[in-house]
Parts: sequence; structure tokens; C-alpha cells
Amino acid sequence: MSKAKGAAKTVPTVQSVADFIAQVEPAAKREDSAVLDAMFRKVTGAEPTVWAGGIIGYGEYRTTYDSGREVHWMRAGFSPRKGKHSLYLQGGYCDDIAAKDRAGFLEKLGKHKTGASCLYINKLADVDLTVLEQMIASDWAAMQRIFP
Repeated sequence: MSKAKGAAKTVPTVQSVADFIAQVEPAAKREDSAVLDAMFRKVTGAEPTVWAGGIIGYGEYRTTYDSGREVHWMRAGFSPRKGKHSLYLQGGYCDDIAAKDRAGFLEKLGKHKTGASCLYINKLADVDLTVLEQMIASDWAAMQRIFP
């Protein structure tokens, strides 16, 4: 069965999060992934799902853009990429309150880069974990407001 044209490639899978994390290399990236998983679980209270493409997602939402494109995506998540951890924190990009919080958090976070809706961290030792947890919490609250 083929996917419809334009169908999302990043979809939830049935792979266990524990098995996914156990396969992350190198060991330091695997250890950071376990810390991130624990932090996201604590903040969100959500049971994670492995999404295609190697992303661990917490919560889900569906929306339809003005263009008519339908989206099924995680509320928050991360991917232990080879070079950097990619944290998916959309709330700060689509909510004014979270955007203000995000700016303050980023000033105090430590070594990082940002992208469209991602936060990139080489290793957790480079950042303040308390600030990161606060940032995830702010983002999670924004996603709950935007997509109840």
C-alpha cells in the first residue's frame, strides 16, 4: 500500500523507547538521551512514543493549516542526532507568552543553537539542566493552550 502524495513520513511507530535509547551511539549520547527522556516524562507526564526518523515524542496533536494541510505531530520531543541533540519545542514559536519565556531561557541556557522550531545541544554538559527543564515546561504549557 503506498502513501498518499504529500503524506507525512514522520509518524508514530511501535518501537519501544527503551529499545530505541539502548541503540543510541555513542554511549555519552545514549546517557544524555536517558536524562532527556526522564526530564520530558517528568515535565509532560506523557508516555513517549518513538516516531519514524528517530524522534522520541511526548503527547500528540492534530491541526489543519490555513492551506488545508493536515498535521499530526508530537507536542514536544527530542532526537539524539549524531552531531547534536535536536529538541522539538514548537510552543515558543507559535505562542507569544512562551516566546518571551524562551528568550529569557536561551540567555541562561548555555551552549546551544536554534532552528525553525528546534533547539540544538551538543551534549547536556553544555547547558543548565534546570533552565532546560523550565524551558520544556513553558513550551509544554503553550502547546496545551494552543492545542487543548
